Amino acid sequence: MSEEENNSLAKTYSDVGPYLGLGTQLAATIILMFFLGKWLDEKFEIFPALTIGLSFFGGFAGIYNFIKSVLNLNEKDKKKQQIKNK
Repeated sequence: MSEEENNSLAKTYSDVGPYLGLGTQLAATIILMFFLGKWLDEKFEIFPALTIGLSFFGGFAGIYNFIKSVLNLNEKDKKKQQIKNK
């Protein structure tokens, strides 16, 4: 591989890198809240109230964090482009 191709590949990885963990983070939030709700339901014997409630909460919190992270990363990219174009 030539040095130009290596530089292009490294730039691609640095551009895509911040986005790679977002899906895993979203899924982990939902799964964690589901199991927390299940555990609390078993502890307080009120199955399935907390499992359902915390699963929805985990979904909303995960999606909120996902959208917030993407918007922040896009804002950083816009600022980099503005600095680069000046």
